[in-house]
Amino acid sequence: MSLNERISKVIEYSGFTPSEFADEVDVQRSSISHVTSGRNKPSLEFIIKIKSRFPEILWDWLVTGDGEMLKSELPDTGEPVTEGKVKPTSLPDLFTMINNDKGFGSEEFEDPSTIESPSESIKTYQSKANEKIFDSQQLEKPNEQIIKQVTENQLNKIKRIVLFYENGKFESFEP
Repeated sequence: MSLNERISKVIEYSGFTPSEFADEVDVQRSSISHVTSGRNKPSLEFIIKIKSRFPEILWDWLVTGDGEMLKSELPDTGEPVTEGKVKPTSLPDLFTMINNDKGFGSEEFEDPSTIESPSESIKTYQSKANEKIFDSQQLEKPNEQIIKQVTENQLNKIKRIVLFYENGKFESFEP
């Protein structure tokens, strides 16, 4: 069995149409057509995408055709499997997992004396009345920083002032 035939068998196994299969494994639809018709051989990236989406397919079978198509470790559903009519395995959805979790939604209590909090997370809280902060509130600069900025500005001398007008003209002033 050629690689192209094995990929056709994987598409059949998936239960998807060729275009749905292309979307599922994230390849171009034309790639599926070219590979299944035998026009092109699939790239390694193409095979990796198939294997990533269908982990139950064995590498040896997919690449070389040796052995069985599916891993034998898959759980038996009790339904007989016929050649070419294998149903893809599906992962449980979130809601099924929640419904199967008996302890979901119940509160767990811990002894407060056993809970350790890191030292950097300790914070003293003020009352809501003292904690009003507005978006337009200015950040405070230390007085030393303001004084340093003013003295630096006094040492700097203006070299040139340029005014730009809306009509594209400008004026330059040099003291």
